[in-house]
Amino acid sequence: MTIDEIRGRVADFLATHDPSTTGRLEFLRARYDAGLAWVRFPVGHGGLGVDQTLQPEVDRLFAEAGAPDNDPSSNGIGLGMAAPTILTYGTEEQKERFLKPLWTGEEKWCQLFSEPGAGSDLANVSTRAVRDGDEWVVNGQKVWTSIAHLARFAILVARTDPDAVKHGGLTYFLCDMADPGVEVRPLRQITGEAEFNEVFLTNVRIPDSQRLGAVGEGWRVANTTLNNERVSIGRGGQREAGMIGRVARTWRENPSRRTPELADRLLRLWVESEAARVTGVRLAQKLASGQPGPEGSVMKLLFARNAQRLSGLELELLAEDGLRFSDWTMVRPESVTFTGRDAGYRYLRAKGNSIEGGTDEIIRNIVSERVLGLPAEPRTDKDRPWKEIAK
Repeated sequence: MTIDEIRGRVADFLATHDPSTTGRLEFLRARYDAGLAWVRFPVGHGGLGVDQTLQPEVDRLFAEAGAPDNDPSSNGIGLGMAAPTILTYGTEEQKERFLKPLWTGEEKWCQLFSEPGAGSDLANVSTRAVRDGDEWVVNGQKVWTSIAHLARFAILVARTDPDAVKHGGLTYFLCDMADPGVEVRPLRQITGEAEFNEVFLTNVRIPDSQRLGAVGEGWRVANTTLNNERVSIGRGGQREAGMIGRVARTWRENPSRRTPELADRLLRLWVESEAARVTGVRLAQKLASGQPGPEGSVMKLLFARNAQRLSGLELELLAEDGLRFSDWTMVRPESVTFTGRDAGYRYLRAKGNSIEGGTDEIIRNIVSERVLGLPAEPRTDKDRPWKEIAK
């Protein structure tokens, strides 16, 4: 399909769905049904099965027409991580049930992966899922769960076979956060917000129909999610020019505080940010295939490093004004933002960029082994049953 054909489809849709007179949810549902949601997805699941490079033009045309969007910042985990995983491994029934309300924002998603004893080492999760007829009974604790307080559903990795090696005894589920036994508690961060949460699962019953992929294949399914997550985090920081746009604005607004040394650092970081942006464009093409590779880890590393350096530079530029933090009130935000609010917030929030989505240390291992082909570091637990590994 050519770009002119795509433009024609959008024009025909807008001719029958005037954004000024059509309700927001009605408009979004109709856009999904017309295949103009995420155009690379198959027909019938919000797309047209066409090249991902056509998506920016579709989004631009809708924005220029004043059409509502699906508020992607409030459902980044659903759109960037859950949806492509469901598309890859889900049954037709699962795709039919979950993808449309996910895209329209009617159902937000969170990610139940990390645990107190299994953060960077995701394959070491101890949350247990035991088969009981056509259901699974899940018990355990998850932590660092973004936006769990708003989520209707979660992608969940649990251990179903403690006798298998740790990577082989996992299974992937779609968990209803409204089910009995799911408890969400806020985790207040250095910014004052409680964007993160800890989630306790007590005898939560998940139908086998909400299992994604085969039993014991959870690690393979989770890797699809993780690869998408790292690309999503890395590219998410580029929206509205990302951190470099914010810092450049601060530079323009404070001419009296500019120095040659700060100018040199800003220009160097501008070049690095532009390189990261172009890398993001290239990786988006891999993301469109449904199977982004470990190269997404490079993007995530670049994003974390640049965000922390830029936010630090902004505080130096603002001098004593940069030490002010406008509001430390405990709030539970409705979206994840890396570049919002004031400079103090951006500086504090950026500290988490090198942890979330995989620590920098783990990401560097992935890049060295899977991208550069370097020898893997020794792993003493690789071929041992999970239950025999020291906890």
